[in-house]
Amino acid sequence: MPIPPRRKWGTSVADDDIRTPIIGFVENRFPGIALEPTEDIFARGFVNSLFAMELVMFLENTFAFTIPSEVLRLDNFRTVASMAALVERHAGRVEGASAP
Repeated sequence: MPIPPRRKWGTSVADDDIRTPIIGFVENRFPGIALEPTEDIFARGFVNSLFAMELVMFLENTFAFTIPSEVLRLDNFRTVASMAALVERHAGRVEGASAP
């Protein structure tokens, strides 16, 4: 899957452009499941510490950004929707820049 280009502040990506690759990544790791965007992947037992780091790396590599350490909280990775929101908030930012 190609890496989407970096976005400028104030631009958005359709939810499906973010959610679809995330769902594909999780479903590929756990064949036979059908994941809904609001389903808690921790509650389903899919996430351990290794997979959590794989999720972080996947999001950073796929959406070309670095996840700030201050947002590395479980709630930001609990659902596909929360991961998509994290990408929306942080992808495309230039390190050290502030929002307009």
